[in-house]
Amino acid sequence: AADAALFDQREQSTHFKMINAEGENVDLYIPRKCSWTNRLIEAKDHASVQINIGHLDQSGVYNGKYTTVALSGFVRCMGDGDSATDLLWQKKKAGVGQA
Repeated sequence: AADAALFDQREQSTHFKMINAEGENVDLYIPRKCSWTNRLIEAKDHASVQINIGHLDQSGVYNGKYTTVALSGFVRCMGDGDSATDLLWQKKKAGVGQA
């Protein structure tokens, strides 16, 4: 019975989120997900990268906006980082108005 109560307490404590008075999430660590494989990027994955791809206006000048792409170390280790970034951007650029 004591083990069941301990399990219930642990289960409940993982569902609490730190939210301030304005309703914003203020957790200290929010895990990232790989944009290509949708896997969680763990804190110990030192080969993972997060890249911001800048948006350009019609004359080719950076307009201050960007799209973030996160790639896990697994994708980079397999040698798929370049093609993954390219294909993700090809899918995303029409939605953000890039040529």
